[in-house]
Amino acid sequence: MFGCLVAGRLVQAAPQQVAEDKFVFDLPDYENINHVVVFMLGTIPFPEGMGGSVYFCYPDQSGMAVWQLLGFVTNEKPSAIFKISGLKSGKGSQHPFGAMNLPQTPTVAQIGISVELLENLAQQTPVASAAVSSVDSFTEFTQKMLDNFYNFASSFAVTQAQMTPNPSEAFIPANVVLKW
Repeated sequence: MFGCLVAGRLVQAAPQQVAEDKFVFDLPDYENINHVVVFMLGTIPFPEGMGGSVYFCYPDQSGMAVWQLLGFVTNEKPSAIFKISGLKSGKGSQHPFGAMNLPQTPTVAQIGISVELLENLAQQTPVASAAVSSVDSFTEFTQKMLDNFYNFASSFAVTQAQMTPNPSEAFIPANVVLKW
């Protein structure tokens, strides 16, 4: 029903079912993971009125499991990308995996999916730093491209004393590009 993807690793399409409505993926070497993609495989939809809360679990310094809500997936939103790199030192939150004694090892984190009512999903608040940037990719590309252009153009900057007259060249003051 679910899949989990970490860049540079094989897709995990067989979560461990730890309860009738709870599934877990192991993430070995989690310290080197920045983003996780959780998605529905498309083979089995959620039952009507249901969705899945997505949690991230990592062991704290004492080896205790710290669970944090990342977000959710539903039939209408079958996939999501979560940033987990900033979560490894945060505080835990309430979660449906508390009563379970899932094995924790120091270098393995877990992604947990709990099947719940859509009304419950709407009332939950994910960890703010788990959300991926809401800026669309074209806007982000444009901003980075213009920053790159400004840095490139600025690398050719000369002072007025260093300028040599050349009637075939046009000079544009750097502050004009910056203002634009």
